[in-house]
Amino acid sequence: MASITVAELPPQGRSTYVLIQNGGPFPHDKDGTVFGNRERILPANPRGYYREYTVRTPGARDRGARRIVCGGKPREPDACYYTSDHYTSFRRIVE
Repeated sequence: MASITVAELPPQGRSTYVLIQNGGPFPHDKDGTVFGNRERILPANPRGYYREYTVRTPGARDRGARRIVCGGKPREPDACYYTSDHYTSFRRIVE
């Protein structure tokens, strides 16, 4: 799987990543909800392992297509992944 550094994330992605590390507060009700990995692109894990967070898209009237999905404990995730195309592809976020 391809990777992306935190510095390479769009500014809104960097902001979302910081919120994840700090445990919020998150701007959207769906932030922090379980991501089911139905696409099976991310490594297989039990349901409830992954949580998704919105990465704001400037000009979008809805949540847009950008997300960060993290696995593991909410404030101390094992790994986080960025998608700019609503779960069609992911890149692992590296520090």
